[in-house]
Order: sequence, then structure tokens, then C-alpha cells
Amino acid sequence: MNEDLIDAFIEYLVSERSSPENTIAAYANDLRSFSTWTSEKNLEYRTITAADLREFASQSKRSGLKTSSINRRLTAIRQFYRFLLHEELVDNDPTRDLMRAKNAVFLPEVLSIEEVNRLLDAPDCSTPLGLRDKAMLEVLYATGLRVSELVGLKLQNLNLHVGYLMTRGKGGKERLVPLGESALARVREYLGNGRPRLVHKTVDVLFCSNRGAAMTRQNFWHIIKRYAEACGIFKPISPHTLRHSFATHLLSGGADLRSVQMMLGHADISTTQIYTHITSQRLKDVHTRFHPRS
Repeated sequence: MNEDLIDAFIEYLVSERSSPENTIAAYANDLRSFSTWTSEKNLEYRTITAADLREFASQSKRSGLKTSSINRRLTAIRQFYRFLLHEELVDNDPTRDLMRAKNAVFLPEVLSIEEVNRLLDAPDCSTPLGLRDKAMLEVLYATGLRVSELVGLKLQNLNLHVGYLMTRGKGGKERLVPLGESALARVREYLGNGRPRLVHKTVDVLFCSNRGAAMTRQNFWHIIKRYAEACGIFKPISPHTLRHSFATHLLSGGADLRSVQMMLGHADISTTQIYTHITSQRLKDVHTRFHPRS
């Protein structure tokens, strides 16, 4: 497959569609994987058929790729061919009758409330970096933000008087999320005693690195892994684990699905419904463990 066509498609996503950076990066990787596969099969993009695409999906499954990732690959290819049709570079769309791979129910890893408390208590709040890390962890668990939304927060996104923050999620959609008293207190403490000792120039980002620049997703991923190990949490963990835990604990406590959907910024409530599977599975596990006739 012509790499120039992929580059043109990516440029189209950036300039015409204003697609999120994460989506663009994922689509670019998916299409380059597809391009490598077509080269190995000596296939040309103009003559690709639906049968070829089904074989590509099957090969992706055999390689161990999750169903959600296979579907994202197929979506990237589908959008790519729509672009080619629009530019009159192909005569037909081989993805037109292509079905999505059947989704299996995937239950994300979540922390127990006791594990969350241990994680939130791990930072050393006697240092500016500890105050920052404590505030970031508290905000992440209190709001269920995506890590990209967390590191992208700016000072003007906070309303400390009301106790809300404003974030911009996928597709550039804005939403208000309540902070909660604990996270609010930690943010105030960080702003008063931590951030001024980290920032050496005028920056408007809320959470700064030790050099005073904006925190990155990669840096925070390493931070949360380090704290998890320090407090004895050895299950797979990432910033998204706290987002999953936020939603699961809310629903377990009786929150309604629509409110959780709004706080998470899900466009489709079916995405939020995965967390009802988690709470149901936990109830089943408890029943199996403790009921005398289970």
C-alpha cells in the first residue's frame, strides 16, 4: 500500500476532521500494520476485497489481538477507503459489507476501595512532587478523567469555589465534573505549597513536571506504577485503572448509569454498561465464595 496515501489520509483527519490525537495515532498504526500485511500478500489497495479484509481480521485474531483492537483496525480501514472514494482514488469500497468482529465482554481491571486508599496514601506530601502526585491521584479517582484529560488540565479549568472542573474529552466535547471534598482539598494544598515550587516560568497547566513543564501521559504512567509497587499492589495497573475503579465504585454504591456516563464523557451509554458487568460479576463471586449451597 502506498505510504503517501496513508500520510494524506492522516493529514485529512488532522485538517478536515479535527480528529483527536489518540485516534489519529491509533489509525496510523493500524493502517501501517494493514499496509505491511498487504505487502506480504502482494495485494494492491485498488483490488482489495472484503474476503481479504476478513483474512486480515482473522490473522490479527491469531496474533493475539483483542476484539476491540481488531474492530478499531477495521474502522481505520473503513474510514481510509471512504477517504479514497471521496478523492476518487478507488472505484469501490471493499469495507461496505464488512461486519465487525463479535465483541466479547471485556471486564477491565479495577482496584478495591482498600487498594485505592493505599494508592492515594502512597505519595510523600512533605515534598512538592509528593503534593503534586497526591493531587493527581485524588483528582483521577474523584473524577474518572482519562489520563490525557488529567495532564491537559489548565488552571482556568478549575472552579475551586464551586468544586467542579471542566475538561475537554473525545471529539473536543466539554463536560463539567465534580471534584469532591478530598480531591478539592488536595488540589488547594498543591496549588498553595507544591506548584509554586515547581513552576519556574509562566505556564497555565495545572500539573507540572519537576522541570516546570506540562506533565506527560508517559510520565504519569510511570508514577502510578511506582506508587502501586510501593504500596503492595501487584495487579496490572495504569491511570485508566483508576477511571475504571471510579465508575465501578459509583455504580456499586447505587449511582445511576446515566450520571456515570455523563461524568465519564461516554458518547454511548453502552460503553458505560460494561461496569454493570463488573459489579454483577463481583456479586456472583461473593455468592460463590460464601453461600453454603453455591
